[in-house]
Amino acid sequence: MRSDIDQLMQARGLEAIVVTGGEYENPLRRYLANGVDTHGGWALKRRGADPVLLVSAMERDEAARSGLHVYTYDDFNWLELVKQAEGEQGQAVGALWGRLLERLGVTSGKVGVYGVGNLHNIIEQVRDLSQQYPQYEFVGESGRTLFDEAFVTKDEAELRVIREVADKTNAVMAATWDFISSHRADGDTVVNASGQPLTIGAVKRFVRRELMERDLEDTAMIFAQGRDAGVPHSRGNDAEALRVGQSIVFDLFPRQMGGGYHHDMTRTWCIGHAPPAVQALYDTVMTAFQVALDTYAEPGQPTHTMQDAVLDYFEAQDHPTPRSKPGTTSGYVHSLGHGVGLNIHERPWISHLVKKDIFEKGNFITIEPGLYYPEQGMGVRIEDALIIDDNGALVSITPFHKELVLPLKG
Repeated sequence: MRSDIDQLMQARGLEAIVVTGGEYENPLRRYLANGVDTHGGWALKRRGADPVLLVSAMERDEAARSGLHVYTYDDFNWLELVKQAEGEQGQAVGALWGRLLERLGVTSGKVGVYGVGNLHNIIEQVRDLSQQYPQYEFVGESGRTLFDEAFVTKDEAELRVIREVADKTNAVMAATWDFISSHRADGDTVVNASGQPLTIGAVKRFVRRELMERDLEDTAMIFAQGRDAGVPHSRGNDAEALRVGQSIVFDLFPRQMGGGYHHDMTRTWCIGHAPPAVQALYDTVMTAFQVALDTYAEPGQPTHTMQDAVLDYFEAQDHPTPRSKPGTTSGYVHSLGHGVGLNIHERPWISHLVKKDIFEKGNFITIEPGLYYPEQGMGVRIEDALIIDDNGALVSITPFHKELVLPLKG
């Protein structure tokens, strides 16, 4: 949680953290800025003090919505720094770092550098800063980073927003079901009232309109049919018409407009009817989903225990898994779930290969077992997003039904 940042900084010996990233979308900057992300600028924090923002004067009102103290580049005589550097922006930025850290009251010590941007610029910039300001140690971080640890649990303000995004996403899923259901079949092809085929691209356009009506944005949804449904991250062929009796994997993971919090859910549908092979696969995945839920006991439990139980179940049903057949592209081919937040994939990981992650109060996670057989022209995945509440209970915030057969009523 945000309230843990000072403790996480202390554990790393950091006197300050600086989140840069220019005009790039920047989840870390948004996180420090209480959910506000400006068009450019930095977020900075000295240990033991509130974060501050540095932005262009044109962004000052947007930045002020964070409730944090806002500096503009003019407060540090930016134009004069550029003039002194004879127009060399990189050199001017180096001088700006020194003035910023001095203003924060950081005179020496370890400074963590975070954010997004062009790696070649960042590597060179940190090298130059280390030479220009030897009193500081500018460091990066890999593995389980400060922000990874902070993101693992969400506070009540975050969870309120997450529930709102979940409600809207479930409403879009329901609207999509109704939209497809309003069509009819012509042979094995789904068509509209004029007899024109309903394509995957048309469904995606409908979904995007529904998302926009709710101030959400698409982040490359998956709507994959038949063989494509058997490849977990196939987005589907936009030109392909929907077909009766084929499995469709619909993975919807939108976020708030402009880069905010995500929701993540998947349903598998068969239009009109489900062939016996798809129905059998679906029933197996639904059982695995329940196995996962039943495995959860309490906060503090290692997350891998849930994946282990699902692996045991699928392997007992003679389906290949990443444990029984590493690298398999058929059967169960991925981990069971992950954390969600400002990023679509965050810790904790629910994987048999990750032994240190545990379930905690405030987790926002997915559970998403699936079975994939592309050569047989089918795939199935079921996914809910859930939170672990203050009582330690695992609670789904993905109430949309899990019916397989989508009837046509047009």
